[in-house]
Amino acid sequence: MTFLSASIERFLDFITLGGPVVAILMAVSAVALAVILLKLGQFAVRQVGNGGAARNAASLWLGGRPREAFEAARTSRAVSAEAVAEAIRLAGGRKVAKADIEDRIAALAMTRFHDLQSGFRLLDAIAQVAPLLGLFGTVLGMIEAFQQLQAAGNSVDPSILAGGIWVALLTTAAGLAVAMPVSMVLTWLETRIEAERVLVQTLTADILGLPPTAGTASDVEFVQGDAAIAH
Repeated sequence: MTFLSASIERFLDFITLGGPVVAILMAVSAVALAVILLKLGQFAVRQVGNGGAARNAASLWLGGRPREAFEAARTSRAVSAEAVAEAIRLAGGRKVAKADIEDRIAALAMTRFHDLQSGFRLLDAIAQVAPLLGLFGTVLGMIEAFQQLQAAGNSVDPSILAGGIWVALLTTAAGLAVAMPVSMVLTWLETRIEAERVLVQTLTADILGLPPTAGTASDVEFVQGDAAIAH
């Protein structure tokens, strides 16, 4: 409890020393942390980056086992697996034109990726604005430091100016401390999304490129019938 109290006291002293700009940056960092945790949870639930189920389903389809391929794909919550399952369902009986299948899969993927990318603009805005807020705080601090220096007149103490400068620079450091990790996490999230998008395009193209003779007639009928129940 003593350690917690000491940490809280130091945190409050830091905010007091840095002024309102540091307080704003701390609030912004809390928002960024909340969004990042939310996105990480969403990515975990949707299994973003885990293309094992989709690859396995595509491999089974290419091996002439559409029934097993469809079952393997629809048991996963990954966007890639969902797109593969939809491709198998629509391509199983070839009752839908290839162009229409591609359009439906593209629409499905766009909807899912849009949901996954929600919050990205906020994180990007925080990564860009945080350093500017820090610089703004530094400018305000420098103005205050020079005002104190002017008020001192002939009895100028260099320590007054030095103290004002390092306090002013705290806001720049705080802004960079917020922006850098947010920018890195955002880049990582965007990379995972892009990898999932490429996986969807690659695997669905492989499935739609296979002639409709893959598998037995009963397998195709099972996929069509079972998919209709699922939908």
